[in-house]
Amino acid sequence: MTTPPLTLAEVESLARAAHEGQRDKAGRPYAEHLAAVAEGVRARGGTAEQQAAAWLHDAVEDEALSAEQLAATHVPQAVKDMVLALTKHPGEPLDRYAARILATPGALLVKEADLAHNADPARLSVLDPATRERLSAKYAYVRSLLGLTAP
Repeated sequence: MTTPPLTLAEVESLARAAHEGQRDKAGRPYAEHLAAVAEGVRARGGTAEQQAAAWLHDAVEDEALSAEQLAATHVPQAVKDMVLALTKHPGEPLDRYAARILATPGALLVKEADLAHNADPARLSVLDPATRERLSAKYAYVRSLLGLTAP
């Protein structure tokens, strides 16, 4: 008997537990970012698998879960593929990262929601000016690599 895939609520619980105690650049609980990205995916018409990937999109990159732990979860392979596509590797050129996202079914919508939340003026306003400028430029560049229009 095969184990059924985790429900979206179970994926949310997994992501919240994995990121427990982590804070974003603005000092907010990291789960708030995950919830906003998942909601952004849902609002853009994303599937349950894309919403699950949104909850887990930073888990491997932020070392909340290892790639091996992700592989052992009972989430569909498509979700795992999206999460790994969205995982930026240290020193990886942004164009290579963007190409991987574009080559992975479903990942672009998740990244679009992630960038929209990251670039939210209210979220950026609490950062120091230099960090705000650096991140705004980075997000705009990644959007251009992905062929996304301004939010």
